[in-house]
Amino acid sequence: KGLNSKFKMANRTVKEARSIKGTNPQYLVEKIIRTRIYDCQYWKEKCFALSAELLVDEAMSLDHVGGVYSGNIKPTPFLCLILKMLQIQPNKDIVIEFIKNPDYKYVRILGAMYLRLIGSSVECYKYLEPLYNDYRKLKFKNRQGKLTLHMLMSL
Repeated sequence: KGLNSKFKMANRTVKEARSIKGTNPQYLVEKIIRTRIYDCQYWKEKCFALSAELLVDEAMSLDHVGGVYSGNIKPTPFLCLILKMLQIQPNKDIVIEFIKNPDYKYVRILGAMYLRLIGSSVECYKYLEPLYNDYRKLKFKNRQGKLTLHMLMSL
């Protein structure tokens, strides 16, 4: 019971978090998907005690984007990091630096997705509109678990 409650504590939103669209930020991800994320190996090994500072390093190791895949609904590391960002709510300056990062395209799309979930329409327009000029290709893991290439601006 002690270990199980330890994992539940790690899955809680930080106390200082502000509500997003009138609710707990983690609730922007459906319950079944959240449960699958909490149960997956990547979450337990890489996201368990992840702080905003360590999030940058983990984001730089991403090599594809995606949501869930396979028949068992396995979450991708990208989706796990989105949930972790919703949980710890990194400073908006960090998120904007993610979006402005020209060197790591997966860091850029992680920041863009997070801002799209939590940002106002003005912020989204201001920071995401320039991404239409980024023509780099990204690997996207589809529901079948296969990687396909997409342009950054088409995601």
